[in-house]
Amino acid sequence: MQGADAAAVADALDSGDPLPGTGGFAGDVDGTLVRDVLGRYPLFVERDIAEEGRLGHDQWGHDPAALEDPRSFPAGHVRDGDGTRRRFTLPSPDPFPDRETAVEAVQAAVETSVDAVDTDGLAIAFSGGVDSALLAARLDAPLYVAGFPDSHDVEAARSAADLLGTDVRVVDLTHDAIERAVPEVARATGRVNAMDVQIALPLYLAAERVAADGFDRLALGQGADELFGGYAKVAKAPEDPRVDADTVRGAQREVVATLPDQLERDVLALRAAGVEPVTPLLHDRVVAAALRLDGDLLVDGETRKVALRAAARESLPDEIADRDKKAAQYGSLAARELDRLARQAGYKRRMDNHVTKYIEALIE
Repeated sequence: MQGADAAAVADALDSGDPLPGTGGFAGDVDGTLVRDVLGRYPLFVERDIAEEGRLGHDQWGHDPAALEDPRSFPAGHVRDGDGTRRRFTLPSPDPFPDRETAVEAVQAAVETSVDAVDTDGLAIAFSGGVDSALLAARLDAPLYVAGFPDSHDVEAARSAADLLGTDVRVVDLTHDAIERAVPEVARATGRVNAMDVQIALPLYLAAERVAADGFDRLALGQGADELFGGYAKVAKAPEDPRVDADTVRGAQREVVATLPDQLERDVLALRAAGVEPVTPLLHDRVVAAALRLDGDLLVDGETRKVALRAAARESLPDEIADRDKKAAQYGSLAARELDRLARQAGYKRRMDNHVTKYIEALIE
């Protein structure tokens, strides 16, 4: 069992509680295969398994490379002698009664979860935004940022580190590093589409440096954008065609449902680089608090992640708490430079999926 201990998972299976106070789990409990509701730990089964019956130890695993033809085991599901079925579903709680109660609950959940992180062998992925800065401000661990020299993330990380009175170690991305890492990321994650590889690249290259420096765990602010309203498509709901929901709160739940797929990619990439991810902002207590936020505590006008920013002011200078950030693939310039490499190799933008075709060529 990865994540929570087997006894806690067994209790969750008995009660059906989707948020039983853990940071996620995946594996076998007394012959029952289970993966938590947010899919915080990867889990795979052989694609051609029968619909019924318990699985043998050679038919499932946490590493897809260990299986002949792996497919992802769905988050929130169990598999036992009766087959595969959903066991956990995210709750739909009523919102907090008022803003003050909401912000206090978010602050307590975030600070408790971050402060509980063991810093032995730990480094922090640091972009200078509110999510990673919360980790940096409350944990005694070195900070790392990956990006091209003129990238937004490197500049933002350096300025935020100055405000926090600390230093950040910069992992300079280069074209040679990207060309080398692309096949490694694609093989580790089992994905060749441009978006997935672009997102995983700066994580992977930062993690390689972290591992080379002697650390085996990397703390990340993953989940904050999904849980607290960090996406433009959530802020613009229901007008944004990228979401189906007709409210901001509904759009929040929609993007939270994408976490299992995203986390699987990121965890596999980080493990391939030699580190284990640590994600305190995805602890059940943080998830439970975020799901109780009303729409105006997720997005208020042009401000996103309203409640999280308010809760962060106890730990961070206002300049950091109020910062917007770019997605890692854009803030690091990994997406731009991978596109440049694809075009230099003859894969022009007029071609459909030209970057994906370039990635496939690098693997071959």
